[in-house]
Amino acid sequence: MKKEFQILKKVMLLMVTALFFISCESNINEIRKSNVVEFNPVGEAKDFNLKYTDSGKIKAILISPQMLDYSHLEFPFTEFPKGIDVTIYDEQGNKSFVTSNYAISYTNSNLIDLSGKVKVTTHDGKMLETEQLYYDQKNEWFFTQKTYKFTDKGNVIDGLGIDFSKDFKTLDTQGITGVYSI
Repeated sequence: MKKEFQILKKVMLLMVTALFFISCESNINEIRKSNVVEFNPVGEAKDFNLKYTDSGKIKAILISPQMLDYSHLEFPFTEFPKGIDVTIYDEQGNKSFVTSNYAISYTNSNLIDLSGKVKVTTHDGKMLETEQLYYDQKNEWFFTQKTYKFTDKGNVIDGLGIDFSKDFKTLDTQGITGVYSI
């Protein structure tokens, strides 16, 4: 009888242990589900044409096939997964153009990240091409550490890393090759 009691005791212990692990498995799965953060946009626009005006004058036109709004997140941003085409007007009404295959604009830092065949063309024929370019909206300043090609009146500069003002009047180039007439 002692032997039967010990066997029964071991079987009961095994069943309690099994039930414990089964119940923990369920709770762990529930905890995992509760820790999942929803990462969905609060808004989406397709095939839109946005005109930015100031004092009755058009300052910029943004065209994109898709915009996703993540303004509800702790670090809000707006994503343009299918690229952008921007026309910028200066005080004299001259047009400059910015295009890229992808863009993301960070609300808190006023930083825009352009990537994938980025091209900036000014009204006077200056052109910069690169794979990634950042734009600091507050300081109106472009910069990249990627390779680039800058063309101005037939002069071509290739390099790695460049910073410049939005009107290309101030350039800070690093690691350049090519010939440029000053």
